[in-house]
Amino acid sequence: MSQPFDLLIKNVRLVRPHQTTVDLCDIGIKEGRFVQIAPNITEEQAAASHDGQGMLAFPGAIDAHTHVGIYRDLAEDARSESQAAAQGGVTTAMTYIRTGSYYLNMGGSWREFWPEVLRRSAGNYYVDYAYHVSPIESRQLDEMAYLATEAGAPNFGEIFMFYGSHGLHGRSDNQRQWLMLPDGDQYDLAHFEQICGRAAQLQQQYPDLAPYIQVSFHCETPELLRFYEKKVREQGTLTGLPAWHAARPPHSEAIAIAIVGAMAQAVGLQQVNILHITSKAAMEAALTVRTAYPQVQFGLEVAAAHLLLDTETPAGPLGKVNPPIRTPADRDYLWGKVLDGTVEWIITDHAACPQAMKLAAGNPDDIWGARAGFGGMEYLLPAIYSEGTRRGLSPNRVAELICANPARRFGLHRKGDVAPGYDADLVLLDPEKKWTIDAAAALTAQEYTPFAGLTLTGQVQQTYVRGNLVYDRGRIIGTPLGQYQKRPG
Repeated sequence: MSQPFDLLIKNVRLVRPHQTTVDLCDIGIKEGRFVQIAPNITEEQAAASHDGQGMLAFPGAIDAHTHVGIYRDLAEDARSESQAAAQGGVTTAMTYIRTGSYYLNMGGSWREFWPEVLRRSAGNYYVDYAYHVSPIESRQLDEMAYLATEAGAPNFGEIFMFYGSHGLHGRSDNQRQWLMLPDGDQYDLAHFEQICGRAAQLQQQYPDLAPYIQVSFHCETPELLRFYEKKVREQGTLTGLPAWHAARPPHSEAIAIAIVGAMAQAVGLQQVNILHITSKAAMEAALTVRTAYPQVQFGLEVAAAHLLLDTETPAGPLGKVNPPIRTPADRDYLWGKVLDGTVEWIITDHAACPQAMKLAAGNPDDIWGARAGFGGMEYLLPAIYSEGTRRGLSPNRVAELICANPARRFGLHRKGDVAPGYDADLVLLDPEKKWTIDAAAALTAQEYTPFAGLTLTGQVQQTYVRGNLVYDRGRIIGTPLGQYQKRPG
């Protein structure tokens, strides 16, 4: 006769979203799902048991905004960066991906692109994974139904509004080349509106899918970026992160957000996500369009980097990212919006860029020549727990922001909580452990981190994916077992 549990995790303090207490209990797991949460479950009922030693037990975190595969082959990047995910308590990594240069370096139909994405992903992730896909070419507009239904990827983005005159790393005049746009195609506001319009049509055509058919925007205004980058570079008085902040000013975000709001309203799109809001100006713009267009549901996202770093952080070009790291005042304002419930989920925008690629050859201090983006999944849960609780955030609210809320928003209905029937994604965190971030201890292939030197209180000790231990006190356990998560699931 089989035992009720494959695994029993005893003596943990369970942190559940939408609760107000943290209760001591045991957790029974069977066939990759949670089946019982109760105190004093006897070990005889389980094939194996583990003593959680009173640690906090969080649901596995969902990093709803990453860029796995952007700077290295997708299969290779998935192996290393999913290890970093497990180290940071992330059990599901969701990547924004597109055709064109970077990622798979291929254009054309999604019916050729998408199977290749899945092929390179299979057998390479240590955690579960999902994708959001951005329509780049006009032909892909007609394939949005395929992505939303057959592929199970109904959130369209990241729509990079600044690509009109900028590349990933700064001013550029060859968008058509690196986006691999066919003759006659334009990547501009008219294209963005067509994306929103097609998504709105799909919401009408597939009412059961409608809550998950969304468009996600990276909001920066290309004309202003072109002007301000030229101005800041010619003046030559600013360097490093303050220069990059000035070259891509907060009101550029705010103007783009206003455009998104008007566009979504005009075509009848019900769900829009405003990604990685970085500043007071951008957040106020998001709240303004939310009030102005009540028929549109605006999801508001903030990145961990904009909550942990600022323009005074001594990271220099290693901290270059889009939109930029902002001022200490902007950082503190964003924390206020986390604490008052305005911010709905927190992500990392993880885009691991190896150091050899990150810095300008021969001039490592040059912010203009550095590449944009860096990793962060390896720190998501401990960093938000540490800084959040220091500022007054409860552990339960941490679980809402990085577990439950992204799960519900993006249709991962078996994830984001610890309750019977949910996938047994679980993270044990030692809340008393004090440690200082050091890139040498991280499992990412990046080799550096702009978070270096930050001291955190709280460290991930173990990470379980569907009941399987994949990370244990600094070590990855076993082989990649991550599964693609079709949405809604």
